[in-house]
Amino acid sequence: MPEYTINYDEIGEWLNLYKTTKDEKQKKHLQNIIVVAAMPLVKKIARGLARRNTDPVEDIIQVGSVGLVKAIQLYNPKVSNNFRTYATYLITGEIRHYLRDKVSMIKAPREIYELAYRVNKLMQQLKDAEGNEPSETILAEELGTSVGKIKEVIDVERRKQTISLDQIITTGNDESLSLFDKIADDNHYNLETFQEDKILINDAIQKLDEKLQKVVIMNYFEDLSQTQIAAKLGISQMQVSRRLKKALNMLLNILSEKENKRNDERL
Repeated sequence: MPEYTINYDEIGEWLNLYKTTKDEKQKKHLQNIIVVAAMPLVKKIARGLARRNTDPVEDIIQVGSVGLVKAIQLYNPKVSNNFRTYATYLITGEIRHYLRDKVSMIKAPREIYELAYRVNKLMQQLKDAEGNEPSETILAEELGTSVGKIKEVIDVERRKQTISLDQIITTGNDESLSLFDKIADDNHYNLETFQEDKILINDAIQKLDEKLQKVVIMNYFEDLSQTQIAAKLGISQMQVSRRLKKALNMLLNILSEKENKRNDERL
C-alpha cells in the first residue's frame, strides 16, 4: 500500500479561509479543493472498511467523500484542533451508516443467520493469545461449510455492527473525543451534490498544464505518494510537493473564474 501524503498544514490554511470568508462562491471552491487534497484519507478509510464486504470499493469511496465534505462544513477548531481526526470520524461514520442501511434492505437467507451464531461462537473459541481471529478457511473447515458461506456471514455481521454515539475514542495524538457531536445531519450534503462537485473538479483539472495535471492525478486519484511520483517522473520529492501546491492553487483560481464567467453570462 502507498504511503498517503497529505499536507494538513495547507488544508488548515484553506479551512481557516473557508470558515472566515463571507463569499459563498469562494467557500464552495475552497471546499472542493480541500476534498481533492484530502481524498487519499477517504480512500484509505474506505478500503479498510470494505476489506471484508462485497460492496464495490468505489461506491464506498463516494459515500466516504460525503463524510469528508460534512467534516469540512462542520469542523470547529474549538471542538477539535485536529482536522484529520475529525474528518476520520465523519468519513467512517458515513460509510458505516451506509453499510448498515444497505444490509437492512437485504434479507439474508435464514441459514446465514443460523450459521452466524456458530461462526461467532467458534471465532471466540479459536482466538489466539494475541486476540487474532481464525481465518475464513479454518472456520469453514471446522464448521464443515464453504469459505463462501463464511464470507457471507462475516459480511452480514460486519455491517450490523454499531458505533455508540457516546463512545470515547483515543487517537494516536492522545486526544480523547466522543462521537456524539461528530455525526452530521444527513440532509446537509448528499451523494448527488458530491457528484456534481466532482464533475466541476474534473473539468478544472483538464485545464491544468500537463505537468501539473500529472502530479494531481497520480497523487489524488492513483494514490501514489510524493516519493513514488518523484521516482516515476525522475524529479525530487520537493519538486512534486511544489507542483501539487501550485496545481491546487490554480484549481481554486480556475473554479473561481468559471463561476465569475457564468455569473457574467447571466447578466
